[in-house]
Amino acid sequence: MENKMFCYQCQEAAGCIGCTQRGVCGKSPAVAAMQDLLVYVTKGLSAVTTRLRREGTEIPPQLNHLISTNLFVTITNANFDEAVIVSRIRETLAEKERMLSLVKNVRDLPEAALWTDSEENYAAKAVHVGILSTKNEDIRSLRDLITYGLKGLAAYSKHANALLYDDPETDAFLQRALAATLDDSMDVDALVSLTLETGKYGVQAMALLDKANTDTYGNPEITQVRLDTENRPGILVSGHDLRDLEMLLEQTQGTGVDVYTHSEMLPAHYYPAFKKYPHFIGNYGNAWWSQREEFERFHGPILMTTNCIVPPKDSYRCRLYTTGAAGYPGCPHISGGSGEYKDFSQLIAHAKTCPPPETLEHGCITGGFSHAQVLALADQVIEAVRSGAIRKFVVMAGCDGRAKSRSYYTQFAKELPSDTVILTAGCAKYRYNKLDLGDINGIPRILDAGQCNDSYSLAVIALKLKEILGADDINALPIVYNISWYEQKAVIVLLALLSLGVKQIHLGPTLPAFLTPNVSKLLVERFGLSGIGTVEEDLKSLIG
Repeated sequence: MENKMFCYQCQEAAGCIGCTQRGVCGKSPAVAAMQDLLVYVTKGLSAVTTRLRREGTEIPPQLNHLISTNLFVTITNANFDEAVIVSRIRETLAEKERMLSLVKNVRDLPEAALWTDSEENYAAKAVHVGILSTKNEDIRSLRDLITYGLKGLAAYSKHANALLYDDPETDAFLQRALAATLDDSMDVDALVSLTLETGKYGVQAMALLDKANTDTYGNPEITQVRLDTENRPGILVSGHDLRDLEMLLEQTQGTGVDVYTHSEMLPAHYYPAFKKYPHFIGNYGNAWWSQREEFERFHGPILMTTNCIVPPKDSYRCRLYTTGAAGYPGCPHISGGSGEYKDFSQLIAHAKTCPPPETLEHGCITGGFSHAQVLALADQVIEAVRSGAIRKFVVMAGCDGRAKSRSYYTQFAKELPSDTVILTAGCAKYRYNKLDLGDINGIPRILDAGQCNDSYSLAVIALKLKEILGADDINALPIVYNISWYEQKAVIVLLALLSLGVKQIHLGPTLPAFLTPNVSKLLVERFGLSGIGTVEEDLKSLIG
């Protein structure tokens, strides 16, 4: 049967409706179909684990990790390898059959919990269980909003798992919520409640990851990160997984090979533990979407630890390595699961045969303003707020992307009044983190908290300001939100903010294609969520 595609999970969904021929991200209809099927069987397994928990059976951590990794594999730009996805479907079905045999009462389990691959082939099944299988558009919209939020939650859980941190409560919720998206008795009100609960557990997952990172590597601190290069072979590390970077740094010591970060790995430089490596040079390039040109000019091998992969040019395809949930057909993959040692010797040997990277730019950029660092400056910050030196904090966290309309964020940053400070996290910062916006009484006007998962820091900062200033409502603070999004980790950040009661968030450059007019109206009326307008209009409404 011919593969039929419909995908609208990212901001670049074709026509802001959905990709139907081939993903804008580069994935084929066949890969899209297998991703849909992987999500379906993962929901089926989650229905089984949820029933087992209700019956008193404990679920082993490795099964929780399997479910989280399955969702991570389907995040936009993470894995394009159909064979890998099919193997995960088979593994998930095998685990589901094993766990199903332990269920005392299979009555009322959904069809996804009972389906086996012997019934029909994968491609045919994928056609019937994809996004459009939910006929009611508003129910579909909310189910997908929850599912995409859970994908982001799973990604953050996976990073914590890599450092041997687990939260069984979050895992149990994730699986219960996945199973609930199969429940036809869930109406709009029930799904809205589940959406906010997803946001609540998103906060919990980000808090766990923050603890895992800071317990392991120390609290991020204000750091100037080099942008130029050395005259030695190098390895470029992209993605988000700090444990992968740590293992690579350990294995490259004394080899004559330097290590550089790219895109969302930039904030690794802020952690004290990584500063002991003299061959950890600096950051190379910009946000993920410019990698095709930058990877070509790096000359050495690139390690993609997570999303975001852009289908590589032939000129450097053999130099692109993947690990973890990431994958691309024809590119070498470094094996190893959560908590396992990974052998990067092949990657290091490859680097030694390559010329040094071509220098793209010079100078430094400053970051490291996580919640611990900002709260260490609390007296200075509060004095600036109370004196009026800082009129507003503007949260401009989130994702970057290829759309020309994203130049809006650069222009918005440039035109912000000089008494405002940008709070950022995620690759959205690459639209303005190299601008010279100066400082306010020694406080830089761009405070970079780190990766997209470090948006948690921005929530902690807001809640601490609320406490210090004695505000009754988080929305009474001098903080406004102008957030850009691209993929599903940004969705869980949005849901986390909504669960904390944050209102009047501007979201762009477009609202998600998976929000129907009725669901969009609900979010507008309940939370004041809106899209972006012109820079002039939004400066007026947000800053005054």
